[in-house]
Amino acid sequence: MRLTSFTDYSLRTLLYLAANRDRLVTIQDIADLHVISKNHLMKVVYQLGLSGLVETVRGRNGGLRLGKEPKDINIGALVRSTETDFFMAECFDRATDTCPLTPDCKLKHTLNDATQAFLNVLDQQTLADMLPGDPVHSQSKPVRIIRNSVKSH
Repeated sequence: MRLTSFTDYSLRTLLYLAANRDRLVTIQDIADLHVISKNHLMKVVYQLGLSGLVETVRGRNGGLRLGKEPKDINIGALVRSTETDFFMAECFDRATDTCPLTPDCKLKHTLNDATQAFLNVLDQQTLADMLPGDPVHSQSKPVRIIRNSVKSH
């Protein structure tokens, strides 16, 4: 299974915000760190804002911050909310299924079980669990993530 870039960027954004809770972060900060499109990231942040996971502060000194505590952000719920579907194969979508094996095939059930197992593992994790160090103490000691630049001589 492969997550969409939207989910990937959502996770990266939340991890960065959780690791930099001592300050407001800009979309440009995150885009620069991960070398991703600022425009695409703006769409991600907008959706995270609608869900209450990210708060935006407008103005000259504005930026982004987490809208919830890292321990209250469930990874499984986030992935479910950012993925459009979990169709592992054509047969998962009845509208587009043209496979002649579908009526008697057991593969679909196995893939469905695997998808559910994948989501069950994610359901047991919070954003706090994804942060470096002890999750219980990660809120009192923010970790700053800074991209190292390589300078050529």
